[in-house]
Amino acid sequence: MMSERTDDAMTLAGAGHDGDGERGGRRFGKVAVVMGGWSAEREVSLMSGQQVFEALSERGIDAHAIDAGRDIGRALLEGRFDRAFLILHGRGGEDGTVQGALDLAGVPYTGSGVAASALSMDKWRAKALCGLAGVPTPEAACVRTLDEARAALTTLGLPLVVKPVAEGSSIGISMLDDEAALPAAFEAARRHGAVLLERRLPGLEVTVGLIGGETLPAVALRAAGDFYDYHAKYVASDTEYLCPAPLPAATLERLDVLARLAFDTLGCAGWARIDFILDHAGNPCFIECNTAPGMTAHSLVPIAARAAGLEFAALCERILEGTLSAGSGSGLGNGNGNGFAPEGSTTASGSLHDAPEALA
Repeated sequence: MMSERTDDAMTLAGAGHDGDGERGGRRFGKVAVVMGGWSAEREVSLMSGQQVFEALSERGIDAHAIDAGRDIGRALLEGRFDRAFLILHGRGGEDGTVQGALDLAGVPYTGSGVAASALSMDKWRAKALCGLAGVPTPEAACVRTLDEARAALTTLGLPLVVKPVAEGSSIGISMLDDEAALPAAFEAARRHGAVLLERRLPGLEVTVGLIGGETLPAVALRAAGDFYDYHAKYVASDTEYLCPAPLPAATLERLDVLARLAFDTLGCAGWARIDFILDHAGNPCFIECNTAPGMTAHSLVPIAARAAGLEFAALCERILEGTLSAGSGSGLGNGNGNGFAPEGSTTASGSLHDAPEALA
């Protein structure tokens, strides 16, 4: 694949099957697997997208790998695509921009709509909204200047996490244990826009994936280095992924409730991954919501799905099924009601309405 981006969408690969798969690939029509784009997470998106493309083709689906340009809406219309599997990461593809273009083009797509995508990409606003809904989250401050960062450090204390408000894949992130290192950490994050200073909690990092509103088993992460950075996510072979997470039943239950509540509060649809960290007492605290999570060999949603009995190709098809529901591609989220169940079992939808009572 090409790593440099042009302004126009490009077809990277065509379908390997005629769309007559074992589970009825023809029902999806012509599918664009939209990847790449122009964000700082482009390379990760290309890795994710290639694996999704191969998996859908394996399932007999008429899939085509498309490297997204700023003309993506027009490109999908001219290509007569029936729907899109969005596996774009970061700005432009995960922040509501491409979702809006596809809404205007009338092309159904996987995942959340414009509003939920934009809110989830903005870590500061996502934390604020989830906090109001009763989802605990580490204390933080959003800053734009070094002076503001120094003032926030005085208020929050050390240690801190310093990161861009609107980037993923641990791009521009620093762990801050020494006030003297603040200028360098601030500048690393500021290259990507507004900066978030967040109180660093000491506990285990845990993530919960959702498909159609149903949670997957929680995955705990143990990186060999200081934290779960870009290298640990996509390169290192010594990062530990523990699934199901080795946590007390009560903690796992609370993670489930909080993940559903965050998903619902942000207006997400289709699928997402909610990231938490445990505090001193072992209580889960919300970090962020990923509306188009990674789908590489190291990625967390495939790990969790496999533990629940859903292999990668079936997982990709399950996510794509969300585009068949009424309202798919709406700017308010695609509203699909496909619950999660291992392949071959009955699918059931989960209700989010009981989440606030469960937190009481």
